Amino acid sequence: MKVSDVMTREVRLASPDDTLQQAAQAMAGIDVGALPVGENDRLVGMITDRDIAIRGVANGKGPKAKIRDVMSEEVLYCFEDQELDDVTNNMGNIQVRRMPVMNREKRLVGIVALGDVALERGGRGTAKTLGKISEPGGLHNQTG
Repeated sequence: MKVSDVMTREVRLASPDDTLQQAAQAMAGIDVGALPVGENDRLVGMITDRDIAIRGVANGKGPKAKIRDVMSEEVLYCFEDQELDDVTNNMGNIQVRRMPVMNREKRLVGIVALGDVALERGGRGTAKTLGKISEPGGLHNQTG
């Protein structure tokens, strides 16, 4: 099975100059916990609800602070034609629940979430990945 078989194709893109309030409202409006951040036709980061809470609010940043102040700048992504098992294994290793999906021209074409995989597989094949993601620390530790 390929990533393209389970990914969400319609993705809302945020700007690094949007405010945390705009990001939170966008997340609430489409019921997601993360938004890819784009600038000049390039993917430049990701912002999650946890980024807003931990890097934003917990550090005294208000609703008018910019996304660029709290987003993760290192963009980890996968390709739409990759094998889903390889990508979910990688998601566990790097401890992320969601990953932008690019085509081979490096254009954003979707996002894959562990929840997408669980829904597609009826919950099978996600426990190991979730276990790895849930381990303390990791590459995207918000306090680091």
